[in-house]
Amino acid sequence: MKNGFRQSMAWLHTWTGLLVGWLLLLIFMAGTASYYREEISRWMRPELPRSTVSADQAAANALAFLQHKAPQAESWNVSLPDTRNPTMRTFWRNPESMVKPPAEGEKRRRRGGGRFGDATLDANTGQEVSARETRGGDFFYRLHFDLHYIPVIWARYIVGFCAMFMLVAIISGVITHKKIFKDFFTFRPQKGLRSWLDFHNVSAVMALPYHAMITYTGIVTLMLLYLPWGVKVAYPNDEDAFFSEAFARMAEVEGPAQGRAAPLPIQQLLDSARMHWNGAEVAGFVMHRPGAANAVIDIQQRDGKRLTIDTPSLRYDAVTGELLDTSPGAGAATRTRGVMYGLHLARFADWGLRALFFISGLIGCLMVASGVVLWAVKERPKHAKSGRTGLGLRLVDALNIGAVAGLPIAFAAYFWGNRLLPLQMAERPAAEANVFFWAWGAALLAAFIWPKRMMWAWQLYLGAALFALIPLLNASTTNAHLGASIAAGDWVLASFDLCMIAFGAMLAYCGWRMQHWQPPLSAAEKKRRQQAAAEASA
Repeated sequence: MKNGFRQSMAWLHTWTGLLVGWLLLLIFMAGTASYYREEISRWMRPELPRSTVSADQAAANALAFLQHKAPQAESWNVSLPDTRNPTMRTFWRNPESMVKPPAEGEKRRRRGGGRFGDATLDANTGQEVSARETRGGDFFYRLHFDLHYIPVIWARYIVGFCAMFMLVAIISGVITHKKIFKDFFTFRPQKGLRSWLDFHNVSAVMALPYHAMITYTGIVTLMLLYLPWGVKVAYPNDEDAFFSEAFARMAEVEGPAQGRAAPLPIQQLLDSARMHWNGAEVAGFVMHRPGAANAVIDIQQRDGKRLTIDTPSLRYDAVTGELLDTSPGAGAATRTRGVMYGLHLARFADWGLRALFFISGLIGCLMVASGVVLWAVKERPKHAKSGRTGLGLRLVDALNIGAVAGLPIAFAAYFWGNRLLPLQMAERPAAEANVFFWAWGAALLAAFIWPKRMMWAWQLYLGAALFALIPLLNASTTNAHLGASIAAGDWVLASFDLCMIAFGAMLAYCGWRMQHWQPPLSAAEKKRRQQAAAEASA
């Protein structure tokens, strides 16, 4: 503090941003992509048909399939299609008595050793459809807080640590720039360090409320992981009771099936739920003890326009239609947590607001990227005086190239892997993730080998080519190409291809600017050249 409060905050802002900047960039980029994870998943499974029937008809088709496929199951779970996700997923749980022990040398299925089953259905016909295995947009969603290749618990601690550093950097940055809003309207191109600082200020202030909100709510979503002691003290022997009470869950359905009876038509039950919710849509349902006289059904409300992530549920007697239970009312703390979580995920957003969140996320990526580059730009003149580049600056230069220019290569490579990997390949989703990290690792390795300005341009050009060629790759490997999707009015698939072209154009422009960029002359160099010109003219 000996240099003054604002100077101390500037130091804190610089180092909290730099130390975790490259991992923060990965988190920001993956989180920003997650706003369209349903659309990404749709593009990455082009074999799946679009839904053209009502939710009631889709639900009836799903029940007909489950009655044939899993008549003895203990429960059926159905996720209904919507405008963003046209697929219908079904899950079921078989009785333990039906689970056969694996033969010698045979591996159990990961999910329950055969007790659990699932299928993706064509909502129009109720028939099971086969499509390439992929994690789709869920890969980016999990990546932005679970990372990859490391235990989940450690990954979330690391991400929380980075988020706290990000929050400190935001607060200290606001304190450091006493004219922060004036700086928002100031950009001086071709001024070297000044230009980078102006760009960093503009990208920070332009979406400052979003940056603060998304960072703080990201920490809140995992608050029980970071601060578990209150739960352990209040519920030392039954933490599940805490989650049931705190998150307003209905009681578990217990007891065996009794007798046989035909359930009410699913449309009647769904209409009753909509009426209870004043017209809100249904996201899905769970049928417990299907086919039994004491069968019950839990119906979940779709997120819709609700700001909170916690959506209500209703429980009906599936045979008589009697309303048995509703999800209990939540307390103030639970509602606050639900709103924070909902703000972070933005499931409530319509297409316009979702696009605004996405653009704000991209601006956040630019803010982080410009921050880590700014440090290197500030340090380079100091090293130039000594005539050699120090180890610290060389390390930062390599990480900047590998993260800022290399991550777009990895994102594009993930989509290329989806189209080029064999459809019947074992562990295909894991292979797609490996393509992402292999591509990023190659970009990082190249940056460490030669961390020069032309490496920036080459990697940006490569990322541009990979993105821009995705529509051509799509057209050559599937029937869901840009021409077909536009003709069919399928704007989810068409918009994805068009966005890939736009990203490719932006990266190509950045590569061109980097290739032709000339650093501004220092004051000493300008003076030397002026003297040389004067002597030559004399």
